[in-house]
Amino acid sequence: MPTQKIQAVLARLATKRPIFHSEADFQHALAWELQLESPDAQIRLEKQVAAQGSRVHLDLLVQSNEEEIAIELKYKTRVGKLHHAGEDFALRNQSAQDIGRHDFIKDIQRLERYVEARNCSVGFAVLLTNDRTYWTESRKTDSVDSEFRVHEGRVLKGGAAWGAKASVGTMHKREEPIALHGTYKMVWSDYCSLGPASNENFRYLLIRVPGDA
Repeated sequence: MPTQKIQAVLARLATKRPIFHSEADFQHALAWELQLESPDAQIRLEKQVAAQGSRVHLDLLVQSNEEEIAIELKYKTRVGKLHHAGEDFALRNQSAQDIGRHDFIKDIQRLERYVEARNCSVGFAVLLTNDRTYWTESRKTDSVDSEFRVHEGRVLKGGAAWGAKASVGTMHKREEPIALHGTYKMVWSDYCSLGPASNENFRYLLIRVPGDA
């Protein structure tokens, strides 16, 4: 499946659900939109599958006669009380952006393991956020998460590890370096705009595994 098809699904979803209460809310809404796109496909949430001698946990798995599509999702928000179509949304301030970046790249690694083990499969990692620090390049070059940055234009490849000053708490259960087999360029897209405030504008990062075709 080409990236453009997933982008079209996200564009349609944005007209119906420009904002979500939680990551689980986003996951369920995207699963439903994918089902509408492919009525004959089998769609599973929170699926565990075998890959390279171990188990890989996937947020979404879309199975059809032609291919399998594995999807990992992240929904990271800045605090805000927003209103849309008669519904109130109280977004939490999900700080710890360094951990958020690490976990997104870990998603890409997880998808690589799955795709390499399964014929006729493709993966997509999606990060949807109203926090501009994710897509904006930092002026700091020595931050503990500098190797995990996902700002516009960044190219990810090879290994990524925490900086020497990363705390034990930050690295808890995330100590191992991440090794990517592919090369991925960070290209952000607009998802929706609900108003003039910065936390009312959502963008998403979509990474195809393996590279786009």
